Amino acid sequence: MRQTQRPGIALWMTLIATGYSTPALLPQSLQQPDPWQAAQSLEHEGRVPEAEAAWTALSKAHPSNPEPLAHLGLLEARQEHYIKAVALYRRALALNPTMPGLRLNLGLALFKNGEYKEAIRIFDPLLKAQPSSSSESDRLTILIGMSHYGMGEYAQAVPYLKEAASRDTQNLPLRLTLAHSCLLSKHYQCVLDAYHEMVALNADSAEADMLVGEALDEMKDSSGAILEFRAAVKANPKEPNAHFGLGYLLWTLKQYPEAAQQFQSELDNDPEHVQAMFYLADTQIQLEQMQSAEPLLTSALKLNPANSMGHLDLGIVYSETDRKDAALHELRIATKLAPTDVTAHYRLAQLCRTMGKTEEAKVEFDKAKNINKATNAALLKVMSEAHGNKKAAYHDQ
Repeated sequence: MRQTQRPGIALWMTLIATGYSTPALLPQSLQQPDPWQAAQSLEHEGRVPEAEAAWTALSKAHPSNPEPLAHLGLLEARQEHYIKAVALYRRALALNPTMPGLRLNLGLALFKNGEYKEAIRIFDPLLKAQPSSSSESDRLTILIGMSHYGMGEYAQAVPYLKEAASRDTQNLPLRLTLAHSCLLSKHYQCVLDAYHEMVALNADSAEADMLVGEALDEMKDSSGAILEFRAAVKANPKEPNAHFGLGYLLWTLKQYPEAAQQFQSELDNDPEHVQAMFYLADTQIQLEQMQSAEPLLTSALKLNPANSMGHLDLGIVYSETDRKDAALHELRIATKLAPTDVTAHYRLAQLCRTMGKTEEAKVEFDKAKNINKATNAALLKVMSEAHGNKKAAYHDQ
């Protein structure tokens, strides 16, 4: 899950795998034209129930012929019934492992069903068998790269996506995916190279600015990262997460008033942006605006009750407004959700001491002393959390 919008699997299916090839007809189709041609016609006309019935009848009449099974698999795949399609394709392959087009269709069904590892096992030998300059080679190269990408194997995806990008010099979504793979595998020069290519294709790309901003943050260049996110906001004020990214960078530098403005702008674009809610509330706490922070935190925790930062901040709000029992409850949750968070343990210890819970206070103070306070989370991690509420975008089929 990342902050900037990544081309999801669904998008790539639109770009590179919009359809399945019709399995090559076997000689038997020509020898028995009437029922076979009727099944073909029904399929081509989009009369799915009738076509399924026709191919099923042919499969029963000719159990050793893989063609009806292949067509039934194709019909299931077009209805996005990928598990059924895979089963039918495998049965057809068992009858004829060399049937043209069938193995690719099996790989596509596996890919669309999120079974990327199995898809690679199908695509890899097909790629090796293709001439390197063929369009089918280009397609398979992208599919293998996107399969690695779908499994989170970003370093393995990079060489395939680089190869594909070198063959398609005008493909902006492909370069965006490549840049994300480079970023997530910490190949920052690769990110910058892809960025320059993206800017050459679209000089006002907010996505490109955000990408290089994330890379610069990972390279500890906060000033450069902020400049890039400012450019992203300027290029497209409605770009998802652009305001949040800029706000987060300002937040890490304790520039709370402007950070609050950016988090609010993100919420203006997306009222249910959970991370923006949490960080805006935290920023308000830093600015001693407890009354503004409380409703934000309660709303955000309804959407994401497992967020330790939200429970910690709500505990702070309750502590500062003399609601000690409620604060105790929230801070205990925060320490359970984030056992290595020094601030949570220290806040809980302080509260317990004021409430006369000396034994628990001592335990929490000891925990705080023994934990090395983690540095502020890198933008890469926080942006991934920010994108959590849009997770389905990467797995839509």
